[in-house]
Amino acid sequence: MLQITENAQLKEFNSFGVEASARWLCTYNSPDDIRQLIEHFGHLTDKHILIIGGGCNLLFVNNFDGLVIHPTNDYINIVDETDDYCLVKAGAGTEWDSLVAWAVERNLGGLENLSLIPGTVGASPVQNIGAYGREAKDAIESVNVVSLADGSTATLSNAECRFGYRDSVFKHELKDKYLVDSVIYKLQKNPQFVTHYGSLSGEIEKLGGASLRTIRQAVINIRNSKLPDPKVTGNAGSFFKNPVVEQSVAERLKADYPEMVTYPAGPGLVKIAAGWMIDRCGLKGYTNAAKTAGVHTQQALVLVNLGGATGNEIIEVAHHVQNAVAEKFGIRIEPEAIVI
Repeated sequence: MLQITENAQLKEFNSFGVEASARWLCTYNSPDDIRQLIEHFGHLTDKHILIIGGGCNLLFVNNFDGLVIHPTNDYINIVDETDDYCLVKAGAGTEWDSLVAWAVERNLGGLENLSLIPGTVGASPVQNIGAYGREAKDAIESVNVVSLADGSTATLSNAECRFGYRDSVFKHELKDKYLVDSVIYKLQKNPQFVTHYGSLSGEIEKLGGASLRTIRQAVINIRNSKLPDPKVTGNAGSFFKNPVVEQSVAERLKADYPEMVTYPAGPGLVKIAAGWMIDRCGLKGYTNAAKTAGVHTQQALVLVNLGGATGNEIIEVAHHVQNAVAEKFGIRIEPEAIVI
């Protein structure tokens, strides 16, 4: 049943835990809810709309003068199966790591490297979430969406989603026009493991060698050792994207900083570890003057709410980090988190 709350508080809907409010908040469980919303408000595309799943990639610097939609459709179903793979459908409101655990328990590969990423399934195609050499796009077969204009439904293929690095069509042409209702993943019964990224291979060896379970556990161990629990310390995970630069730029920087951490990013392109650059600027553990916000002591990519921080205090820390990296390396790092 559709529920609409006016002047809703959003502190529990963002993992930074900052105070903010929305003019309206509604929970979503099916396309019928969107059709009822349209009957209630008229054209939703005329409204300022924000879709929040786990709120794990958001920073509120202002109250939201519009309509927040929060999907709660939580389910996982096998919709097709062959000797080689399963097509698995998950509702947008499903907790992401619950889906990863479900897949690994059934010996279905493709999501294990993405273990313990906070948030919900609905965000996975929007953000094209990724970690340890894998991205959501590698497993997504299709995405089922609902039109905010008329409540009609449609299915987008992987190609139609136009996935990029932490990017998709849902951040561009389809932004505020469609809501992700569910995602279908193609999970492999005989998966090819990806274990070469960062410290992952060493952690897997400690656990006895590569398998779906050891890869998942290795990722969990690494993430727990580096990343703060948002239930204890407000954060949005990795706040900045790793910048992708031309190979010539990376080679020039490598000459000055041979230890610089890089990864291939396609023909003629190199991805540089933003966390390494922030750390090299001496900003790991940095705090603002009020000691309310800063950079995490264990992972420089993570900005933290140290207690009572406003969104503006956190974004001021972000700007300080961006300016320091730009001054030292000549590269402007961009937020992965969405600033509202």
